Amino acid sequence: MVDNERKIIEVDQFILGLPEDTQNIAKTLREIILDSSPVLVEEYKWSMPNYSYKGLVCYLQTAKKHVNLGFQKGNELVDKDINNLLQGSGKNMRHIKITKIEEIQSEAFRSLIQAAIALNEGENND
Repeated sequence: MVDNERKIIEVDQFILGLPEDTQNIAKTLREIILDSSPVLVEEYKWSMPNYSYKGLVCYLQTAKKHVNLGFQKGNELVDKDINNLLQGSGKNMRHIKITKIEEIQSEAFRSLIQAAIALNEGENND
């Protein structure tokens, strides 16, 4: 269970302003992110929720019909993405596009978030 003191009001307000379907996805993803590690810090910048530890780890980017769970160093997570969930072709960032709550894979997402934290810690988990 997530410690509510780690949640910030700006993200609460952001999520409350979303359409209901998107709001439910964003709330669920927020719980998974914060539950992934007690070291993650929730922030609201660039008009979206961001989660950091020793640098940016992941973010939630919303659109009318979907939510992206994005990773700043997603290109370095591809080898950890055993379910081939990561999308995108940018230099660094990758994301997982979620259009319905049933698409959320808690354990797979948690594993990628923890791998992203490890990258920021400079650990090599190979």
